[in-house]
Amino acid sequence: MKTLIKTGLSILCVWAGTAWGAPITFNTALPVHEGGYVLREQFIYMKIADDPTPAQRDMRVSGVMSVLGYGVTSDFALFGMLPWFNKRLDMTMGGEALTRRESGVGDLTVLGRYTAFQRDTPGRTLRIAPFLGVKAPTGEEDARDGFGRLPPAVQPGSGSWDALGGAVVTWQTLDLQIDGQAGYQASREAKGFQPGNVLRIDASLQYRLWPRNLGADVPAFLYGVLEASLAHSARDRIGGADDPNSGGTTLSITPGLQYVTRKWIVEAGIQIPLNQHLNGTALRNDYVITTGFRINF
Repeated sequence: MKTLIKTGLSILCVWAGTAWGAPITFNTALPVHEGGYVLREQFIYMKIADDPTPAQRDMRVSGVMSVLGYGVTSDFALFGMLPWFNKRLDMTMGGEALTRRESGVGDLTVLGRYTAFQRDTPGRTLRIAPFLGVKAPTGEEDARDGFGRLPPAVQPGSGSWDALGGAVVTWQTLDLQIDGQAGYQASREAKGFQPGNVLRIDASLQYRLWPRNLGADVPAFLYGVLEASLAHSARDRIGGADDPNSGGTTLSITPGLQYVTRKWIVEAGIQIPLNQHLNGTALRNDYVITTGFRINF
């Protein structure tokens, strides 16, 4: 279920007013041009149903991630991200089927990213950009149904103020782009529950599939995308004590495609776990499907 937290780090941006291939599941170091905006909408569907217990827990999450970025200067950009979730948890309790669900706006994340290193040569660029941000508790964290208060995983929000930071590096040529990111999210306690802190390391390759030869009048590009993500989540804490059935390490890959024009991008990818070493009876991810678009103006 930490996929919901990890998805919150996926913010994309653009370079010098032109749309380029970029990671689907995380950040890039290419800047938003000064005074410009980038709008990104991602539509996400998650299946988290690999349950090792007799409860047969089956969680489905659909949602929309809305991201708006602004280029304050040529080196510094601000981003705001606000998700909307529809969450449903089916399970068996006492021999009877039970469904708990909730939908609503999630927590707002605001972050700044600064280009600390830049080297441009003909046909290629290398950039390194640290980022720092905060997640505010704008989502409902005390939703209830006929069975009482919903479990934290089904709540739209967390109720806590969290900090996140890291750095991203991008190397881009005319044919391909390679991105890498290291990020950390530190969560605080709210109403007796504290999600485990998350460390995430990502890598992405975007390779131009079409056209094979560049020309002066090429209107668009098709990129193949392959990404890898290693995420480690500490155990959650409930009432001041560690939850033994939470946290762990997951290695995932995400193959995808991007159709890129000068002003907008359409993209799709599916994240598949290769290895999940989770604690106790923590619910395991099945897959995450992501589609969306990005416009810069």
